[in-house]
Amino acid sequence: MSSTTSIRKAVIPAAGLGTRFLPATKAMPKEMLPVVDEPAIQYVVAEAANAGLEDILMITGRNKRALENHFDRVPDLEATLEAKGDTKKLAAVRKATELGDLHYIRQGEAKGLGHAVLCAKRHVGNEPFAVLLGDDLIDERDELLSTMLETQERLGGSVIAVMEVPKENISAYGVIDANGQDKVAGENGEAVDVVPVHALVEKPPVEEAPSNLAIIGRYVLHPAIFAELEQTQPGRGDEIQLTDALQAMASKPVEDGGGVHAVIFRGRRYDTGDKLSYIKATVTLAADREDLGPDLREWLKEFVSQM
Repeated sequence: MSSTTSIRKAVIPAAGLGTRFLPATKAMPKEMLPVVDEPAIQYVVAEAANAGLEDILMITGRNKRALENHFDRVPDLEATLEAKGDTKKLAAVRKATELGDLHYIRQGEAKGLGHAVLCAKRHVGNEPFAVLLGDDLIDERDELLSTMLETQERLGGSVIAVMEVPKENISAYGVIDANGQDKVAGENGEAVDVVPVHALVEKPPVEEAPSNLAIIGRYVLHPAIFAELEQTQPGRGDEIQLTDALQAMASKPVEDGGGVHAVIFRGRRYDTGDKLSYIKATVTLAADREDLGPDLREWLKEFVSQM
């Protein structure tokens, strides 16, 4: 569903080395690892485009030229497919090139997510924008980004996406303080979808986590975040943490671009950031497809029965 807001720009940080997937990522960007038959990065770009964000800036690094090539036209290949009458493959090849207006800039140094976002300052200018991390794939059947865009336009400030995760896993995430509640619910027990954020903590120890609401890779940021990032000192991992800048913005008045709200996502999210989750994402998405699903599900039943 396309957003009806005035926000039109998205930033996709894609400069990471992908060391968890070595040796597969020795010569290929981790963002180009296929999830079924499309690279992971294409799912993210498509999500931005489907939400109405057609001006997309990708923050890349050395050895990431494959990303630019993937979203570029390939006239020779297209002509060959057209001559063969292979319209299905031709449409698939052209799909990536028609998603939006893509731009690229190199991060230069691996100084963290906050620094990657800061690299987008000149392109974004003085307007709110979205940030989508390539490790998180959101199922296209579930609304998230459009809801975040509308929330930012309605409330101002910045908006982040969070999910409830098991407490024992919380130290792998940035975590929000949602008014001291472990789980957020309304007066009658119904789910609350948007909550004000009082504090953000990057990868806290389990016993110190203020909630079980973990930050996932979707943000809609007020442009005031750039000034905050410029004065944010390196934190955890000696990197400029976006979480630290958002923590500072949470206490500032809305008229200055401050305030942070969280949209609680309860849909389907696929984490391609580690090997097991990547495999699960591929199998899950393939099993849901009409062309692959029936045969794959039948094979999976047989495979599991023989374990």
